[in-house]
Amino acid sequence: MHHTAELIAVGTEILLGNITNTDAQMLSEGLSALGIDVLYHTVVGDNPARLREALTVARQRVDVIITTGGLGPTYDDLTKQTICEVFGRKNVLHEDIAAWLRARFAAQNQVMTDNNLAQACLPEGATVFPNANGTAPGCAFCEGGVHVLMLPGPPHECLGMFRSGAVPYLRALSEDVIVSHTLRLYGKGESAVEAILRDRIAAMTNPSVAPYARTDECMLRLTAKANSEAAAEAMLAPVIADVMRAVGDWVYGVDVENLESVCFALLKEKGLTLAAAESCTGGLIAKRITDLPGASSVFCGGVVSYTNAVKSGVLGVDRALLEQFGAVSEPVARAMAEGVRRITGADLGVSVTGVAGPGTDERGNPVGTVFIGLATPDGTLCRAFAFGKRSRARIRGHAANSAFDLVRRFLQGKPLSV
Repeated sequence: MHHTAELIAVGTEILLGNITNTDAQMLSEGLSALGIDVLYHTVVGDNPARLREALTVARQRVDVIITTGGLGPTYDDLTKQTICEVFGRKNVLHEDIAAWLRARFAAQNQVMTDNNLAQACLPEGATVFPNANGTAPGCAFCEGGVHVLMLPGPPHECLGMFRSGAVPYLRALSEDVIVSHTLRLYGKGESAVEAILRDRIAAMTNPSVAPYARTDECMLRLTAKANSEAAAEAMLAPVIADVMRAVGDWVYGVDVENLESVCFALLKEKGLTLAAAESCTGGLIAKRITDLPGASSVFCGGVVSYTNAVKSGVLGVDRALLEQFGAVSEPVARAMAEGVRRITGADLGVSVTGVAGPGTDERGNPVGTVFIGLATPDGTLCRAFAFGKRSRARIRGHAANSAFDLVRRFLQGKPLSV
């Protein structure tokens, strides 16, 4: 049976803009991977009347409702009570949850106030989802053919409970197994990728291919439904191979998080090290790779050479190059990459120099002009980019992504000019 879903986020703080509803993005991605179509996102303040109205509408147009927020012990946490009212369920005390709460507070040498017992009250007959990251459990029940799942609002609690509780519950609704794989692409936009794959996408139902735009990159989700995981994987294998033939050089990984994690894995696999010389990115490359656990095994260090004095004094860029070509130029990008490779002893040195805006530089280079160098044991190469007049953050993000992509292509033996 095909299922459709609506996500209802409960919290006035979302409507006021005090917090971003990241739960909705995470849940939508997770539900899509399960083959459940999310048709609506709704946000309701901490108001029982408006929540009742939203639930009444939702139960008429989808068969899976997932709420986030409003499960805590305070006076404005009214999600459970309102859901019970709309779906005709009793909100009853679960003694086992109450005992768990008391033990949790005691273990932390804290006094549990009476209002915390509200978290032990759940709809009668519901499947309980334990909360490994907080004190408010979630739950699920089915009434009149509609499945209602309640998850906590804090993102780390919501994600943990979705994976441990909601996913097994939702998978049990169907005898079929749904398997998805995600191809991450950089350097080509969603519309360009869709144009290449349009005929394939239009002709497919199971497996299916769907393109999604992400910040500065594109994603392809390939999904198959079968009676077993092995059968679904067998269906997906030739489709993935076909898509890779069509857009392969743009694909930087399958089921991966980001470009830096792919570079990290490739560097480690090949026993190589990397260093970065950054100007317009201001240390973003170093920051992103050192966010990864174990980065010290592949990343030697970086230099934020924002001024010409640092470019020449630390990286050893010839002042004559700076005077003749300017800081934003191919010769300087090459010299920066070679300099950081030399002073750190890294196998590879990557450099970025460019104009992030808001205006042109002293040489008249337009906003978005970026040069990326890569020094290797076999020589140094450089690529020029024109990212256009975007915000400083977008230009810096594009520049860092392009630097990682250049490293990735070199390590994978892919064409370096695209």
